[in-house]
Amino acid sequence: MNYELRIFKKNNCQLSIVNCQFKKRRFRKNLIFIFIFCIIILPMACSQISVQDFRVMFYNVENLFDTVDDPDTNDDEFTPSGARRWTPRRYNAHLQQTAKVINAVGEWDTPALVGLCEVENDSVVIHLLNRTPLRQQNYRYCITTSNDPRGINVVLLYQRDKFQYIEHQSRRIPFTQSSRRSRDILHVTGKVLSGDTLDVFVCHFPSRSGGEKETEQARLDAAGYLRQLCDSIFGQRTKACILVMGDFNDEPTDKSIQMILHSTDSERDLIHLFADRKTLNNPGSYKFQSEWNQLDQMMISRPMASFLKAGSPHIFDAPFLFTADRTNRGQRPKRIYYGFRYEGGFSDHLPIVADFLIN
Repeated sequence: MNYELRIFKKNNCQLSIVNCQFKKRRFRKNLIFIFIFCIIILPMACSQISVQDFRVMFYNVENLFDTVDDPDTNDDEFTPSGARRWTPRRYNAHLQQTAKVINAVGEWDTPALVGLCEVENDSVVIHLLNRTPLRQQNYRYCITTSNDPRGINVVLLYQRDKFQYIEHQSRRIPFTQSSRRSRDILHVTGKVLSGDTLDVFVCHFPSRSGGEKETEQARLDAAGYLRQLCDSIFGQRTKACILVMGDFNDEPTDKSIQMILHSTDSERDLIHLFADRKTLNNPGSYKFQSEWNQLDQMMISRPMASFLKAGSPHIFDAPFLFTADRTNRGQRPKRIYYGFRYEGGFSDHLPIVADFLIN
């Protein structure tokens, strides 16, 4: 009996030693895992959670019309029987090309915000988001209800996980010449990941058709009204995050742009992201004859500038967007139409892009 008890105690002691050694090894493994987690995994996870890439692009898509004749607008040339022979096949090709550019600008992920101009109506946007690869990107959109003679509008596409929509308005410009009709300014308000409220303005100012000087007042009217809208937001919020983008049909040095940028209170001045040609990767976003122009522009408020990624503003100049300029030498954007000749390209403008890091 005593012999069996001694054997039991000996075996039990050996078992305790084995268990103790096992627990020590498991404890060491847990320590190693905790060390790896704290030193490597946790900082990576925290950095991914705390900072979000927020890419913004603007793109004049050159006459993105459907093929249906709208009796209330001057869109006859963009119909199958119209002057441009705008067929369903050509329309679908334009949708696919536009989607290709947006996806290419996004690189690994499509942009959080996409401003577009020269879009005819809601149906066109719905087709763009559902009949192309963009249907996988979960975009939502806002569009103006302008009284433009040709029926074109401006649009904002947004990704809901990066921009929480609050409201939008189509702002009608009060022109000095009361009979003038043009595109409305699109004003969209939403929240970004940081919790800040972001006000976005998408614009397509009156063109220079008819002469630069003769049409200047219309662009000054639009700029003055946009400045009022921005000042109103500054008056409502102590930290006003404002993003303005569009085709302004004027250069950064012209009066209309300077009117938008500067307020009577310098703290409300906007920062121009595309004013300095020397810092840009392409001489302009639009080529008229042999000269490159910077009609497509972005401006931001000072609070918004705190999110700007250094060196990010650029013109998207992927090689597939260009073709040889046989008339004026060099290269030019490959357009949908060159004059009335169907070219089957992308647009007569290049997209502009800016990156932000939202905390």
